[in-house]
Amino acid sequence: MPSAPVLPAEVLAMAARGTGWADWVERLPGVLGGLLEEWELRTDGDPLHGFTAIVVPVVTRNGLMAVLKVGYPDEESALEHLALTRWEGNGAVRLLRADPHRRALLLEHLRGTDLADHWDLEACGIVASLYSRLHVPAPNQFRRLSAALVEPLTQLRALERSAPLPRRLVEQAVSLAGDFVKDEATDGTLIHTDLHYGNVLSAGRDGWLAIDPKPLSGDSHYELAPMLWNRTEELAGDLRNGIRRRFHALIDGADLDEDRARDWVVVRMMANAVWRLTERGPIDTELDDVDWLTLCIAVAKAVQD
Repeated sequence: MPSAPVLPAEVLAMAARGTGWADWVERLPGVLGGLLEEWELRTDGDPLHGFTAIVVPVVTRNGLMAVLKVGYPDEESALEHLALTRWEGNGAVRLLRADPHRRALLLEHLRGTDLADHWDLEACGIVASLYSRLHVPAPNQFRRLSAALVEPLTQLRALERSAPLPRRLVEQAVSLAGDFVKDEATDGTLIHTDLHYGNVLSAGRDGWLAIDPKPLSGDSHYELAPMLWNRTEELAGDLRNGIRRRFHALIDGADLDEDRARDWVVVRMMANAVWRLTERGPIDTELDDVDWLTLCIAVAKAVQD
């Protein structure tokens, strides 16, 4: 069996997130080694990592550059391989091979340059152009957004009035989410759900492509929020107007309904906030609890003030 690459310190540190993470990290060298042997791959550089996965540059038996991704077995990414299969490389990285049981994906090699250094409105334009390519009818296997809303809606309804969130926003989110759960248009479109600056990479064959979907059968208007809560440090001193500019660049570029997009942003930001208050699990942000809740409130307010 080919030797597995040395795990980066950041991947080893994921074990501290809990028992499930510790077990995954412990198994990871064996999983990687097994995949390298079975799929006849050789490593071609140091491993990279995201918040929930390790990515190893590899070369196939036929000399094709690719990347081997092995992710933590969370519910959100369980059907990533099916979403990539459905997109067939149109607007998203191309899937070459998958082993869903081991959460392993063999993906085409992209250049690795994301949108982090692009002016935010230019980046919004690029992401908006991807929406129209990715938002295709969703196969029946995907979890419905209306079902995914039930838990955060329940948490919002149960939130104590003393919670550090404006009661007006909580009640607004409860009302909107309740309507969305019953709305037929909430389901049916394949959506990425985590499309932001870091999840779009340059590709020699096709400009820019999406990676790392957390797919659902949902509503195109649900997509915008990650583009609003990321890179907000750049908007210091003008957060409200900066978020509003991004919001309008996205809806104009993708020809989305402004009111429906705004309502989804409010629901998502309050759902993010209540999740942080109740679950206390790992979240892909360097912000502490207070700063994260403050940002959730600021984004929800900015799109509607």
